[in-house]
Amino acid sequence: MTTHLSEVDAPVAPPRCESPPAAETVLVDRFTDGVLDPALPMMGPVRNGGHIVANTAPGCWGPMLTPCLRGGHEVTIPVAVEDAEIGDAIAIRIREITVTSIATASGTDAPQAGRFSGDPFVAGRCAECGTRNPVTRVEGIGPEAVRCANCGAEAAPFKIGHGYTIAFDDQRRVGVTVDQQTAETIARDARHFAAMPANSVQNSVLTSAPHDLVGMMARLRPFMGQLGTTPAIAMPDSHNAGDFGQFLIGAEHDLAITEEQLELRTDGHMDIDAVRAGAVVVCPVKVPGGGIYLGDMHALQGDGEIAGHTCDVAGTVTLQVQVLKGLNIDGPLLFPVSEDLPYLAQPFSQSERATAAALARQYGVDDVEQTAPLSVVGTGRDLNAATDNGLDRAAALLDMSVPEVRNRATINGGIQIGRHPGVVRVTFLVPIDRLQRRGLLELAQRQYGLNLA
Repeated sequence: MTTHLSEVDAPVAPPRCESPPAAETVLVDRFTDGVLDPALPMMGPVRNGGHIVANTAPGCWGPMLTPCLRGGHEVTIPVAVEDAEIGDAIAIRIREITVTSIATASGTDAPQAGRFSGDPFVAGRCAECGTRNPVTRVEGIGPEAVRCANCGAEAAPFKIGHGYTIAFDDQRRVGVTVDQQTAETIARDARHFAAMPANSVQNSVLTSAPHDLVGMMARLRPFMGQLGTTPAIAMPDSHNAGDFGQFLIGAEHDLAITEEQLELRTDGHMDIDAVRAGAVVVCPVKVPGGGIYLGDMHALQGDGEIAGHTCDVAGTVTLQVQVLKGLNIDGPLLFPVSEDLPYLAQPFSQSERATAAALARQYGVDDVEQTAPLSVVGTGRDLNAATDNGLDRAAALLDMSVPEVRNRATINGGIQIGRHPGVVRVTFLVPIDRLQRRGLLELAQRQYGLNLA
């Protein structure tokens, strides 16, 4: 809490405002209304090198059934980081992700005409009384359960098209989709089965009790669909990316932006399944303090999130932060766990390097470059635009031409889809001198245990 001190005996001196000291650990259990607004107060600050521990609420479907929320997710209030200034970056090491939900539900979406103005994620509207972003109540269970608190009309901007309810084992290793009777039993105690955080206002998707898929088994591998820093302009959390952000350009609601303003995003909404425990995400700082926020935990997801949605869950997350001064990046970088690297982007073994050195000598090449893996996130209107964005960002970061990045990503990596329609990661082996110039080599060495002797 900010303390205001004034000098009683010296009225000409202005009041002093002392910032709170940076904390070693900041605990977060409060959420935004769906909008990331740099003008609003942040929590913290957390110490540079300190930790953020959060209890996150489910993303996507719950907020999509809750029109008072002005974004497609319910993310944590941003946390300021000590010493983080505009133009810096913040390396976020994901220490732990734990699913707490007992069950969840999901499926393809069907926007409901008349219940929104232009954008169903942002501009909910009651079709009967016309209330904008109406407060709702839940009456019973099923697709019609979400009602306008003002007039009682159905008010959810979306319904599930083809969906399922999935329950998890106690260790959160596997899940199984359930039948109608069980889905309806779960729906009657939705907040319990969702392990909904106390401060969450969303209507649980479990209330809808979808059951089109029964007896399907799935493995869990949780990750964060939202993890990043606050954009430099107020944006719905789900639209803080180059694909969903397109819907804000010239929109009819009060969060509309121009195409130029979309460049102020930070791409915190990635839906990249490699953003999981053990990975390091490097995020741009576009507002003082950075403003780290998180949410939209997914229990599992195949590359692309092709259904548009996946198994959104509540959970606990532990992060460690480190400020990287003056990195001046436009969008996120990622050092995935080794298992999530493409085969060609795996660090070379000592045996492989010895073979390559011998081959180089045979053909008169004096030296073989040493490299380390890096993923550069790109977003855009579609996958082609996202790929171009990732290539451009990689070239700018590493002082390479785009054609060189294309060659390196082809030979030593690949393009991996985060979210369809427009999030990718350009992953490849980068010469260590380029990483060193940008202050990223230490992160790569620590992440992959590189022996650069």
